[in-house]
Amino acid sequence: MTDVAPLTVDVISDVMCPWCYIGKRRLEAALRSVPQLNVLVRWHPFQLDSTLPKSGKDRQQYLSDKFGGMDRANAFYSQIRTAGQEEGIPFAFVDIRLSPNTLDCHRLILWSRADDLQDEVVERLFKAYFVDGEDLTKSETLVRISEEAGMQSDLVEQLLETETDLDKVTAQIENAVNSGVSGVPCFIIDGRFVLAGAEKAETIAAALLHAEETRTNPQAAASQ
Repeated sequence: MTDVAPLTVDVISDVMCPWCYIGKRRLEAALRSVPQLNVLVRWHPFQLDSTLPKSGKDRQQYLSDKFGGMDRANAFYSQIRTAGQEEGIPFAFVDIRLSPNTLDCHRLILWSRADDLQDEVVERLFKAYFVDGEDLTKSETLVRISEEAGMQSDLVEQLLETETDLDKVTAQIENAVNSGVSGVPCFIIDGRFVLAGAEKAETIAAALLHAEETRTNPQAAASQ
């Protein structure tokens, strides 16, 4: 009996994207509904705003500039808060002081793959930012998250002081944009099927089952 390679789900997301956090919850629910599938989830970088300085930008000012005033921003985020509640995410937007440049966060996620800790790190980054209102521009925040996730935090601390893998992360973001990704989250299933946006768990599960069927059933695949 030969081992079948896992079905891959490549998630393109940004740590400062609330819909990406919601999308993660919906993906998890989808995976729980199809326990018969062997699925490998991999996280890839994207930046909603690459112009943000390394030190970040005042959150209120950022939202006011982006939405043309805080009234419009608050209306937009009230919808996200409701969607988050449905997925068990207690968004605490009022506690967020800075909108961060997320390149260092993406470097941390990249490094965590070697230890098979991407999911842990991504989850902790989302929670730190959206629930606890932490400053993701501070290296000590990222180092602590890496330690809590089970990484070698002393090595992470050293790497964050350098520009290691900045070019790699930037290139991955550029590749995503060049391939047509304009918003996140974006789920690429088995390298063939793309779900753009935080689709419902049922939709993701159906896409997973379809991808599995069409890769293991030559007749089904030929009819595509």
